[in-house]
Amino acid sequence: MTSIPGGGYSQNNISSSFHQIQLRFVAFLLSLSPPSDLSWRRFLDLGSGAESDSQEVCTTDFAMNPFSSGTRLRDMIRSIRACKTAAEERAVVRKECAAIRTSISENETDYRHRNLAKLMFIHMLGYPTHFGQMECLKLIASSGFPEKRIGYLGLMLLLDERQEVLMLVTNSLKQDLNHSNQYIIGLALCALGNICSAEMARDLAPEVEKLLNTRDPNIKKKAALCSIRIIRKVPDLSENFMYPAASLLKEKHHGVLISAVQLCADLCKASKDALEHIRKNCTDVLVKILRDVSNSSYAPEYDISGITDPFLQIRVLRLMRILGRGDPDASESMNDILAQVATKTEGNKNAGNAILYECVETIMGIEATSGLRVLAINILGRFLSNRDNNIRYVALNILMRAISVDAQAVQRHRTTILECVKDSDASIRKRALELLFLLVNDTNAKPLTKELVDYLEVSDPDFKEDLTAKICSIVEKFSQEKIWYLDHMFKVLSLAGSYVKDDVWHALIVSISNAPDLQGYSVRTLYRALISSLEQESLVRVAVWCIGEYGEMLVNNINALEIEEPITVTESDAIDIIETALKRYSDDITTRAMCLVSLLKLSSRFPPTSQRVKEIVTQHKGNVELELQQRSIEFSSIIQRHSNIKSTLLERMPVIDEASYLTKRSAGSDAKSTSSPFEKQTIKIPNGVAKPPAGAAPLADLLDLGSDETPAVGNGSNNAPDFLHDLLGIDLSSSPPSGGAAPAQSTDILMDLLSIGSSSPVQNGPPPSSAFPSITKSTVSDSKPAPAPVLDLLDGLSSSFPSNTSPPTEEKKTEIPPITAFQSGNLKINFTFKKQTEKPQVTTIHATFTNLSSDTLTNFVFQAAVPKFVQLHLNPASGNSITAGGSVTQSLTVTNTLHGQKPLAMRIRMSYKVNNEDKLEQGQISNFPTGL
Repeated sequence: MTSIPGGGYSQNNISSSFHQIQLRFVAFLLSLSPPSDLSWRRFLDLGSGAESDSQEVCTTDFAMNPFSSGTRLRDMIRSIRACKTAAEERAVVRKECAAIRTSISENETDYRHRNLAKLMFIHMLGYPTHFGQMECLKLIASSGFPEKRIGYLGLMLLLDERQEVLMLVTNSLKQDLNHSNQYIIGLALCALGNICSAEMARDLAPEVEKLLNTRDPNIKKKAALCSIRIIRKVPDLSENFMYPAASLLKEKHHGVLISAVQLCADLCKASKDALEHIRKNCTDVLVKILRDVSNSSYAPEYDISGITDPFLQIRVLRLMRILGRGDPDASESMNDILAQVATKTEGNKNAGNAILYECVETIMGIEATSGLRVLAINILGRFLSNRDNNIRYVALNILMRAISVDAQAVQRHRTTILECVKDSDASIRKRALELLFLLVNDTNAKPLTKELVDYLEVSDPDFKEDLTAKICSIVEKFSQEKIWYLDHMFKVLSLAGSYVKDDVWHALIVSISNAPDLQGYSVRTLYRALISSLEQESLVRVAVWCIGEYGEMLVNNINALEIEEPITVTESDAIDIIETALKRYSDDITTRAMCLVSLLKLSSRFPPTSQRVKEIVTQHKGNVELELQQRSIEFSSIIQRHSNIKSTLLERMPVIDEASYLTKRSAGSDAKSTSSPFEKQTIKIPNGVAKPPAGAAPLADLLDLGSDETPAVGNGSNNAPDFLHDLLGIDLSSSPPSGGAAPAQSTDILMDLLSIGSSSPVQNGPPPSSAFPSITKSTVSDSKPAPAPVLDLLDGLSSSFPSNTSPPTEEKKTEIPPITAFQSGNLKINFTFKKQTEKPQVTTIHATFTNLSSDTLTNFVFQAAVPKFVQLHLNPASGNSITAGGSVTQSLTVTNTLHGQKPLAMRIRMSYKVNNEDKLEQGQISNFPTGL
């Protein structure tokens, strides 16, 4: 087939190629009988030149009716090939099939063989031929060899083991297996080996077993192959073939040996008893076979590229691998011959490489000696230097498994494996990278990381994602010094920041926040990288966050290291770079939102820039994205009208416990299990951070942040860290009110303070695009509003009663002691609880807000946040003003979906006015009674 200038193939060439296939099929039919069998040639009417009387009759019939059942196969093929369209071809096939049906219905025995030959050709074209299945059985039942041969051929092509018709041929097969003609026995064995069903296997297994002991090597070979099919269909019959299979291994004929070895392999897989029998009686025989073949002189009938019968050697090696696995005694008897094959086999031809590959597989699969394994790994090292990509790929695959056996021997080929990472073939690059990742340890992590980072700069874009992920994993797992970790992560962000996953740069931010001595160095390094390029998305996000948090360190060169180059950055420069990033990423909501938060924080760090920041933020008041629009409006309000609380809101983020965060992150990664099956599953805390003692129970699951997997620590401490969204720059901690005991406070997750993540006043769960927990907000008014719908917060009870009615009161209640949830100088909150016995996960909380001050509290608003596994529904409060000494009430319904597994937790915030002065109080409730 020759290509045409357009890059494809011409229609004539395709037709010619198909014609060649058809001619090969015809030639195959001709080869089915001995050349002297002239009657067989008359059946097909494909003789080379001699025209018999029957052929003359057929020619006359053809002239009378070109589509009669007597049409010769050659003429039908010619008619089909002459068709110019698919419709014409279908018409020819349809007419020919109709003629064949007529012949079948009239029981024309003279043309039965020819009809079946034509049906097989029609079957090759893809047309249905089921109506000719019975003709196969009739030909098989005939006495002549030619009829049987084409009948069996049709049986194998037109039927399969699922056909019910096949049951009718069992008796004919049994008779032919006991026939005196070896060729007919061979036909029956071939057919049985191709279409044998479980029922046929049980019926005919004794005949096949008997044929394994015949003298004819061809019959033995076919019987062994047929036995394989029987064992696969009915494993219970394995014990019938154990002893005959073992005796076949003593044959000299290579065809019989290959079949016998494969039969033994299938017996070992099907039955433990057969495995023990063959292991005990055949191991030494296999060693002798392999030694004789590998040491034999040149034999033309078995020689391939100078190797004597590589197919037999490969089969023997595979069986030895099965026998030696888990058995030291059998493995010991194989060691010498395996070493001989591994050292003597030439590796400059494919046949030799195939034997070496199987030899290595066998050595790694049995209980071989350490020296033999080193020899096998060295062979794989030579494979890695081969120019053939296929050989290198299989070598990398075996080396990945060999690491668990002898990692030190694989380490010797680390340089060659590193070169494979830079290969032009994508599959080799990926496999070599996975293998190299497994080879990294504490001693070679730094040089390997340097090589990989250098290659990252010039690697193909398609490969950058995998390469970046592996580099980040290596840096996180094997970093001994914090500055080394930061330098390499900054380099990766600068080269391939767009390919860095979110959890990686989240962890980097956590690491920076835990390194106070390197925060100035980090923000200055990131600023330089940001000045050089704004193309890498993750780099921009980390840099913007650091500038917002540590902007004063950037401007004032605080904590400068000796290795740093001096840099001069003004307050205006810091605003400029964030404004540039804000404009550059106009389509990325997350980056723009982080830029707005960073600008807001810089307005607190650098008061002279407040007006400019306000102008930049105000530009987004009309943004089509509700998230950005909401941030813009609220940030402008904070800058303009809430300067009294701005410094508290925009404090630097508290430090998140790095060990707890990384442990939670690793646990989440293991649950999702997206890594390679070869990767180590151990959790290692990087940067020399030790795990906290088991007794220290940080509030890791308080918010169950899912994708962020970020723990919080501390309980009621001002320095307790918030979660990953707080790393974006939201600090909601406030100083305790004067005149009373300070409540248990922590950095809150009440993102609704800035209306982040929700545009509606009441929300039952986190928005799809946000990883933040839900914030439920109650806006109260003087008039009592209509009751809110229950939705699904009560586990589907809303379907039991209308939305404008409250659920019926349960008679059985569980008594739970009340608690004082919060108390300050101005306000006291008491919680009482009611539970339904039938629904232990549902709790109704009745909150009473008492004014402890001498002034009236106006515009009172209560807000609450709960973990993701808790559903919260707030009913309207009884009022929004609390007189001195007075109180208002409000009910809450919480549903703990992990009742009995995780305790209830809640964070609250109260805002109100006292003498027209805004007040904000917040706290964390951690003293809920057990059982909620």
